[in-house]
Amino acid sequence: VPMKRKIALPLLPVLFASILLAGCTSTRTVTVSLPASSKICPLKIDGLFYETATGRTPLPVIPFIQAPDGSGQQAETKMPDGRVVKISVKPDGNDFSVQLSATPDADIIKWGLAVDATPDEYFTGLMERVVDGPQRASWATNLTAALNLRGQTVDMILKPTLSVYAPFYLSSHGYAVFVKGNWPGRFDFCASVSNRVQIEFEGPSFAAKIYTADHPAALVRAHALDAGPPFLPPKWMYGTWRWRDENTQRTNYYDGTPVTGPFNSEFMEDVLLMKAYGIPLGVYWIDRPWGPGKQGYDDFEIDTNRLPHFAKSVKWLNGQDVQMFLWIGPFFQGQMETNALAKGWTLAGQKPSKNNYPLADFTNPEAKKYWQEGVAKLLRLGVAGFKMDRSEENIPESGPYQVFDGRSIRENRNAYPVMYLQAAYDVAQAYRPDDFVCMPRAAYTGSSARGVFWGGDIGGTPEGLRAEIIAVQRAAVMGYPNWGSDTGGYNEQSADTEVCGRWLAFSCFTPIMEVGPTKNRAFWNFHTPPGYDAELIAIWRLYARLHTRLADYSFEQAKVAHETGMPIVRPLFLVEPKAPDAWSNWWTYLYGPDILVSPIWQKNQRTQEVYLPSISQWRDAWNPEKIYGGGQTITVSADLQQLPIFVRVGSNVDLGDLNREWTDAVAAANTRPDLKQLDAEVREWFEKSVRR
Repeated sequence: VPMKRKIALPLLPVLFASILLAGCTSTRTVTVSLPASSKICPLKIDGLFYETATGRTPLPVIPFIQAPDGSGQQAETKMPDGRVVKISVKPDGNDFSVQLSATPDADIIKWGLAVDATPDEYFTGLMERVVDGPQRASWATNLTAALNLRGQTVDMILKPTLSVYAPFYLSSHGYAVFVKGNWPGRFDFCASVSNRVQIEFEGPSFAAKIYTADHPAALVRAHALDAGPPFLPPKWMYGTWRWRDENTQRTNYYDGTPVTGPFNSEFMEDVLLMKAYGIPLGVYWIDRPWGPGKQGYDDFEIDTNRLPHFAKSVKWLNGQDVQMFLWIGPFFQGQMETNALAKGWTLAGQKPSKNNYPLADFTNPEAKKYWQEGVAKLLRLGVAGFKMDRSEENIPESGPYQVFDGRSIRENRNAYPVMYLQAAYDVAQAYRPDDFVCMPRAAYTGSSARGVFWGGDIGGTPEGLRAEIIAVQRAAVMGYPNWGSDTGGYNEQSADTEVCGRWLAFSCFTPIMEVGPTKNRAFWNFHTPPGYDAELIAIWRLYARLHTRLADYSFEQAKVAHETGMPIVRPLFLVEPKAPDAWSNWWTYLYGPDILVSPIWQKNQRTQEVYLPSISQWRDAWNPEKIYGGGQTITVSADLQQLPIFVRVGSNVDLGDLNREWTDAVAAANTRPDLKQLDAEVREWFEKSVRR
């Protein structure tokens, strides 16, 4: 579906002279028509209402007048229930701010409006999930929905654990809507009424920004800067990451070799073997449990039985240009739990439970400071970043409770992950200025400026991979350019060579390439029963090396995202919106301006249809002698190790000889390293460091 509506709004004071307000024949409610080019119909907003406990009240016809300060137009009327309702529409360049309010407003629980839609209109944004509802619905085996939200309804309230959200959507007809605030809401994309987008949000008032442009990339850029600008991570973030869901301390390595080294055995195994195979490593993260106590998270202290000599292990990593990450959550454990409960520093409305209890009330400065003091312990040990879990799980969202700053827990629900991230960001910035990364799995308006994100507890199935190919592009549209997924999946953890192989290739072309948890094993000890998978080791090496070679390129695109709002991953419709295939070929996207990739998710698929945008000619990275003209869909072969990759002709991108890289990777994977010798080298390093 190409962009049908070219909206070009003049920056003139007389603009609002043409804003029309008239009764809609069917509903007799207010209608706001935003002017546009004379060649097209204006964007029409109608069906405005507010809702109280006694029901829904449509807004009547109200004449607009010039605002007293000259900033736009406003309409005001006294309603039959005695309250005064005000509608304000203010221009901002090509965009508009719309506000709905009433006096008094104490009993108003919801506001709403509708936008006209045409039969071929395409909508996307809002969430990384493919469809709303239980997260497994996003990787159902019979799912056909993809990037387009048409025909769907979305409840704008964070849900575990695929939890990157933004109250922002764009239309293929040249506009986008960004609802301000944190109250939960609902979007209905022509599901209830085939020619209307219906928007409803809770709260005593309503505010939104409506963007208009003749290119969808302009809509995405404008919102990203308004909601951000997106965080610029240090360049080391664009290396390859490794983790396990749990790092157990064992007496032997996977092949029976005794462990004599000083650190956690599985941690050492990963680091040593990745280096021996030639697989680059930039970040190693240790997930919970890493502390003492029933949840392995007491008082932000390190469990020395599970992670002996932790501070030294961080220095060992840093000596190899590798950073250490740890898992954290927004709750207190150990003595901190006892103290926080006694002080009243926990979140109102939460009942005692096994998980996420008690949560910190980040609107309380004392509670926030106390939690930050725990995080500071880890930063002093050299930890460079945090996987920030759980801020959308078991969060109170209904009832008569208020948080410390007076907001209801309902309004606090979507805001909570943002405050959690802000608290971690602030303390990390104090200890490691501009040299840290906070990576939450939940996000809402305001999160992008402080963090990077990963795609939740995704199913380790082909359909799970499909969902993440969609998620990275949705995240990009929403203003979250730095995103990655659990390579191989998390839930229903897959031991399937083909799924993991295809996922490794896909993750190479996401900003964060994190590999794990892979059933708490590595590919040299994979499957059930455990076995050595040389093919996966080779694929991992191939794409980890490629991802690392692209670190400078990725970092430059992150700068572009930070400065202009243009995301790193770019759905094709952000590049060539007039081409129908750019909207329908959802599995193909650009990584920055110069690299086009087309991840494969279905098992046993060995060919791929790829749309090549007309902006350039494209060179096949696997067959560099082949150059294709843009503006066409081609079918290419793709063996398991071959992600279809094309480089824009004329760019400075050099991916190297991928076929030679693959040959070398196969050779490396078929030569098992000597863990006894590698282990001894770590022990020797440790003994020298102690003597120093």
